[in-house]
Amino acid sequence: MRMPGSSLDDIVLEGRDVRLEPLAERHAAGLIAAAAEDPGLYQWTVVPQGHAATLAYIQAAIAARAAGAALPFATVRRVDGAILGSTRLYDLESWAWPAGHTRHGRNLPDVCEIGHTWLSATAIRTAANTEAKLLMLTHAFETWQVLRVCLKTDARNARSRAAIARIGGRFEGILRAHMLAADFTARDSARFSIVASEWSAVKQQLLARLRGGQ
Repeated sequence: MRMPGSSLDDIVLEGRDVRLEPLAERHAAGLIAAAAEDPGLYQWTVVPQGHAATLAYIQAAIAARAAGAALPFATVRRVDGAILGSTRLYDLESWAWPAGHTRHGRNLPDVCEIGHTWLSATAIRTAANTEAKLLMLTHAFETWQVLRVCLKTDARNARSRAAIARIGGRFEGILRAHMLAADFTARDSARFSIVASEWSAVKQQLLARLRGGQ
């Protein structure tokens, strides 16, 4: 989906501990270092290893942003500028609302997905993921005013499924043989979602987790 008259390149989401910056080639060295901390963590997640793979990963993300299909971020620790990983809003979908409807002609997504998320080994046990999710969900529901945010993960990834449930994602089911997995098999995906009517409660839950340092 292309969003006429809007720029995805300028969106920076600032939190207390992390900042989500538009992913760029200047983040390559930091991403390489973050991914190299413990490559064994990424059994179920596509995480680039090394300079060539990381550059290709970033360039593909930039191309998706230029096409209006995704909003990829580098996750940056504010205190020292360290790159912790990457995440993105993507599958930006605008529905064909009829003329006269309040949502007609908005040039903004009606629904989207959060994914392509990974963090360095040392960032996994911090509040970085919770705050990044809060920043993206707030942007999706309050700035774009989307109706639904979807989150999917490899059905075998118990840790990721539990993390999505903890932030308020509601399990919808399994998409069988949904996509190519990180281990080059046909991946079953566990699908979760948060809808607009649930956002207020989910936001308070995320804020409470952050106050608790989670």
